[in-house]
Amino acid sequence: MRIAYARLYQESNALSPVLTTLEDFREVGILEGDALAQACTPRGHEVQGFLRNGELSGFVKAARREGPAELELIPLFSALTIPAGPLDAEAFAWFEDRLRADLLAALPLDGVFLALHGAMCAEGITEPEARILEMVRSVVGDARVAVSLDMHANLTSRKINAADVIAGYRTNPHRDHASTGARAARMLLRQLTGRTRPTVAWRSLPMLLGGGLMLDFWKPMRAIFQRMKAMERDPRVLDVSLFQAHLWNDHPDLGWSSFVVTDGDPALADELADELAELCWAVRHAMPPRPSDPSEAIATARAARVARTFGAVFLVDASDAVGAGGTGENTRILEALLREGQGLRAYVPLRDPRTVTTCWDLEPGTQLTVSLGGGLDPASNDPLSVDATLVTKRSTRATGRAVVLAVGDTRVLVTEGSALALEPSFFTDMGLQPFAADILVVKSLFPWRMHFVAQNRKSIFVKTSGITDLDAAWSLDFHDPVHPRDEVACWRPADGRRRGLQDDGPGAHLDSPT
Repeated sequence: MRIAYARLYQESNALSPVLTTLEDFREVGILEGDALAQACTPRGHEVQGFLRNGELSGFVKAARREGPAELELIPLFSALTIPAGPLDAEAFAWFEDRLRADLLAALPLDGVFLALHGAMCAEGITEPEARILEMVRSVVGDARVAVSLDMHANLTSRKINAADVIAGYRTNPHRDHASTGARAARMLLRQLTGRTRPTVAWRSLPMLLGGGLMLDFWKPMRAIFQRMKAMERDPRVLDVSLFQAHLWNDHPDLGWSSFVVTDGDPALADELADELAELCWAVRHAMPPRPSDPSEAIATARAARVARTFGAVFLVDASDAVGAGGTGENTRILEALLREGQGLRAYVPLRDPRTVTTCWDLEPGTQLTVSLGGGLDPASNDPLSVDATLVTKRSTRATGRAVVLAVGDTRVLVTEGSALALEPSFFTDMGLQPFAADILVVKSLFPWRMHFVAQNRKSIFVKTSGITDLDAAWSLDFHDPVHPRDEVACWRPADGRRRGLQDDGPGAHLDSPT
């Protein structure tokens, strides 16, 4: 038995004018063949600096446990990059051609496993990951195709029709990469060896927001994820996934989806998919907390003396979340800190390749006037002129070339590459100690929390106006009215159309043996 595995992974922001290139993937690192196989061992790193044991590692480990003795796993490639704008046409074509060539070279195959995100956008293509899956299907024929998807994937009929196995993350912040790959492996191997007969059912909700903060361990979503676990205790149920679609995706049928896999029981799959959809629809009015404006956030941080004494106050730039495809160059929190943050030591990440180039040949201690921001997406981000002192300059894996500028009590960490502060090393690699700061600015919504537990004593979401505002996607075109942009009385008409059903009443269902 021969199974190939690969990754092509990016969460794209359709509103960003900064297209993602092949070089962006190469900067994070593309692993191939034996190097990928080694990275998927217990001591390997699938994505150096970002991800140790992920979906591919989980898949490999579980496949070896579930598969026959003669199982041969064939590593193709792994490519991942930071969220940004859609892939440019050249990058998408390169990956599509590369995957096709690798699969043809690996034939004959009994199965393929792909780690995808599910919210990738590409220049000129409506649904790039469905196109990838359809290409894989055309190459491998009757071989089984398994795919893992991020919880923020957008599930569609095309993806479902092209895949035999789909498994989605079930944690937010995401911390179940490996176990998701393992779930996909178990379903694929048990199907290939004739132990199960998977049947799926799904629902698509015209719903973009709801569920509060959408955290799996926090109300109101906690009860829903607990119900999903209870569903899986039924031996007839093979897997349950819930997809809370990436908000800034340009697919016209964007929305949350429920997805249930049973062992040869389409009626049960249909019943549970419908129940899960209803549970999600019931929490649609639970909105995230209202974010503060920069002035409010700074005043709150100043008043939080205990938090600043034993750690730091984190200001989360929700409007420029690099982890959701923001450019990382929004200067509005920085501007407010320079105006109102006197006496508060603050660290602010900012992406500005032009400023890094300007400072790179200067000596530390040099005083200069620079214009920060506004170079990548000038329509959304205004430049800010500051008088600064160059503190240090270094090149790191996470940021590429970067410099630290002192502007009053604030330290601005200006990066050439991504300004995504996921771990303390983002700051410490540049000589900035998080415990020495009163305020740390992060341009990521949730993942940073897992790594800054020791430093984070209080976090404040801040709205600064940008392409990752929760209502920024209201400008996109959708086939249906969508909650909460529009008034939607019932989710079933949109679901019926999206799944291609004539009858969109309560009993309508789609069950397709995979």
